Amino acid sequence: MKAAAFAITAILLLGACATTTSPTGRRQVVGGVSQQQLDQLGAQAFAETKAKETVNRDARQNAYVQCVVNALVAQLPSQYHGVRWETAVFVDKEPNAFALPGGKVGVNTGIFSVARNQDQLAAVIGHEIGHVISRHHEERITKQMGASGLLQVASVLAGAAYGESAASTVSQLGGMGAQTMFLLPGSRTQESEADVVGQRLMAQAGFDPSQAVNLWQNMMAASGNRSPQWLSTHPDPANRIRELQRDVPALMPVFQQARQAERVPRCG
Repeated sequence: MKAAAFAITAILLLGACATTTSPTGRRQVVGGVSQQQLDQLGAQAFAETKAKETVNRDARQNAYVQCVVNALVAQLPSQYHGVRWETAVFVDKEPNAFALPGGKVGVNTGIFSVARNQDQLAAVIGHEIGHVISRHHEERITKQMGASGLLQVASVLAGAAYGESAASTVSQLGGMGAQTMFLLPGSRTQESEADVVGQRLMAQAGFDPSQAVNLWQNMMAASGNRSPQWLSTHPDPANRIRELQRDVPALMPVFQQARQAERVPRCG
């Protein structure tokens, strides 16, 4: 009975999901949570981060980050025009940044050591906003919910047939397999997609898209022989630099059109 109940739950969960297309044309499975729930989760995570970390009170740096964010989000699709984007700068040497559903952007002070001008900072923040507008958070939550539901079914079936220890083993091994074979590869796909979306967004906002290449070169030079925490699930750094370089020629006309339209950010 328990196995049947879990199976029905998993089927209903997966049936509630929807297939959509990302900004780059990639097929996505979403729908595990509503936009309102996503926004609430984003706001909660942002509040918890501000409570846990030291918030930088430097007015100049905060204005700098907000200026770059404002220039980028002005070019977002219409469904984001009503979002009030909130930013925070955290005192942390790790070169890191994030963006969350609901219009939240966080930047560590360490990012200024590698993002050495406004265009390079736009490359960082554009990448992170790219995750939001590509619905990556929703996609990952939906995948995790689906994987969790199916693992519960397998665990209960194993327990019914072979006992509690078998159920525990299936659950543990299944979790490891999902993380290694299912969830993490999706994360690397999302990171590559966020590069594409973010680089285009910065060009549309009037930031030089070629500076995205310089940003990642700076990031790798600063990290030495190890990948910084921010890049732990990202594509191979050399490959991503080549891909960013590959896209620059196609984005330069977008950048030039933005400048002709007087989209010329002056953030610092």
